Amino acid sequence: MKIWIATGGTGGHVFPALAVAQELASRKHKIIISCDGRVRQMVARGKPESARMSHIWASGVGAKSRLKQIWALTKIGVSATALTLRFMVSRPDRVVAFGGYASVPAVFAAHLWKIPTFLHEQNAAIGRANKFTMRWVKTLMTSFSTVDGIPSNSSARVVYTGLPVRRDFLDAAGAPLPNEMKLLVTGGSLGAQILDDVVPAAIASMKNKKIFVTHQTRPENVERLQRFYAENKIHANVLSFIHDMAGAIVASDLVIGRSGASTVIELETIGRPAIFVPLNINPDQAANAASFAKLGGGFAIEQSKFTPKWLSATLTELFDNPSRLAKMAQKALVPNHAVELIADEITK
Repeated sequence: MKIWIATGGTGGHVFPALAVAQELASRKHKIIISCDGRVRQMVARGKPESARMSHIWASGVGAKSRLKQIWALTKIGVSATALTLRFMVSRPDRVVAFGGYASVPAVFAAHLWKIPTFLHEQNAAIGRANKFTMRWVKTLMTSFSTVDGIPSNSSARVVYTGLPVRRDFLDAAGAPLPNEMKLLVTGGSLGAQILDDVVPAAIASMKNKKIFVTHQTRPENVERLQRFYAENKIHANVLSFIHDMAGAIVASDLVIGRSGASTVIELETIGRPAIFVPLNINPDQAANAASFAKLGGGFAIEQSKFTPKWLSATLTELFDNPSRLAKMAQKALVPNHAVELIADEITK
């Protein structure tokens, strides 16, 4: 079977697509992956050896400038036309889109040629691009059991599959808490200033400073945070990048971070309690954090309410009650079979 996988924009769209591509390739299907220039190297490094690549001319339409929005829509339109012509000559058996603006051209072209089309939504609230393309897809596969914003008039089947994660996260599923008062702070690859400001101040005000902190931050903030932790006699390892994120999560008793879909699902896969501070301009992150909190695995707190005083009290309560952290970890644990479920859904 020839399967076209459309992805692009950010790692949140690319990594799940690559995980599924690897699984489908192992089942001897022919894979073509389309992506925009922004993630081309990322896809080239992670794709199956047998998979081919196709470049999509596209960019996001969320810019405030009307001219930039028109230009972005023009690029998506040109790419949609190009793929429509390409599918006329060499038609795939399935098209699988992993969201974002770069997936729109392939979904549109597949619709015109009546190719069975599948869409994956990473977040607990459907994104703009996916909401737009829902009218053309056969099946919507979701990372979370409930997803807000799905159009009521959509005829697409909705299937809860979960979000594909890398093998090292799957291998660490259910790892017990170390019970060593270890805290992991991560704001994603670019860090998060609110975490850099609030977390160190909160720990410094605590009576019990036996917490060991692993803190990922922006490169320009590393020296400042190292100095603050040292001056306040707090054991900390401050890094600009964590290469082994699965290992860092396993080594922690509690995680504080943003609530992008991949972060939330990775914690659910391993089973770790967390305090999520959603990016205040991103409704997707708020929905992801709320879904995690509903499981009982942790807290979702608005950025405006995330203060040193609140965090200090919360950390004291949690680390003084290790049994509560253990129960939260158990509730956070969600078995992840997303890669197999998605591949089965596409090929059945």
